[in-house]
Amino acid sequence: MPPPASSRKRRPPMDQPAAVGDGAPQKKSSAAKKAKKGGASSSGGGGGAWPAIKPKKDLQINRLKGTQLLTVLNFLTSAEAKAFVDAAESMGFTHQGSLGPLKGEAYRDNDRISVTDPLLAQTMWESGINRIFLDINIAGKVATGLNPNIRFYRYVEGQRFGRHIDESVNLGDGCRTQYTLLIYLSGKGSAKDSQALVGGETVFYDHRGGIVAEVAPVQGMALLHLHGARCMLHEARVVKKNVKYVLRSDVVFA
Repeated sequence: MPPPASSRKRRPPMDQPAAVGDGAPQKKSSAAKKAKKGGASSSGGGGGAWPAIKPKKDLQINRLKGTQLLTVLNFLTSAEAKAFVDAAESMGFTHQGSLGPLKGEAYRDNDRISVTDPLLAQTMWESGINRIFLDINIAGKVATGLNPNIRFYRYVEGQRFGRHIDESVNLGDGCRTQYTLLIYLSGKGSAKDSQALVGGETVFYDHRGGIVAEVAPVQGMALLHLHGARCMLHEARVVKKNVKYVLRSDVVFA
C-alpha cells in the first residue's frame, strides 16, 4: 500500500536551467532472475513478482501540437498500475537528492528505485510501445527496444524535481537512448477520490523559459519525449496532495 503523504513542507530554491537530470542510472540493482513471459519477474532488489502486462491493440497516441511530445492514454490499466506500485513499495525506495542549482545540478527531492530487468523492458516494449515507433527514425537509426534499466520514482507531498534535461545514454554496440518513457502509476481523479493526485505536473519549457506544455499525470498514461541534445528543459512540479508514482525507462535506437 502507498505510504502516507509526508508532512514535510519546504520552500525550494530557485532552479537554474540546463541542469542535468536522471538520464544515466546512478545505481543499479542486481539483474532480474528469469521468469515467465508476460511481465512477471523477480527483482534482485528484493521485490516480488512484476505484474503481467496485457498487450494493448488500440492505443490512442496523441502528439502535443507543435512538439515532439507523445502521450498514450491507458498504456497500463488501473489494476496494472496499482500492482506496479505495490511491487515497488515491497522493494523499498531510496531518497534521491542533489547538490542543487548552485552546484550545477537540478533541484531534486524524490524517492527512487533502479533495477536492471531486460525481460520487463521487453514485455513493456512488445505490449504496444514498439508500434508507436514504427515510422520514427533518428539519423537513419530505428527504435529497437527499451533500456533494461527500469526506474521507479515516488514523490510525496512537498517533493519535486526542478528544471533539467535528460541525458542520452550510450549502451554500446551502436545502441543509444533517444526518448524518455514515463508511465504514470498514479494520477488525478475525481473530486471524491481521496487518493487523487494534486500537483506533480510534468512541465516543458522552450529556450526562452516559456511553457510549451503541461502534462498532468493520469494513471496508466505514458509520456514520451526526446532527450539528449534535443531534450526540452522540463520539471516535475511539486506534489501538493497524495503520492505520485512514475515508472521510467528509455527508448533505444540502433
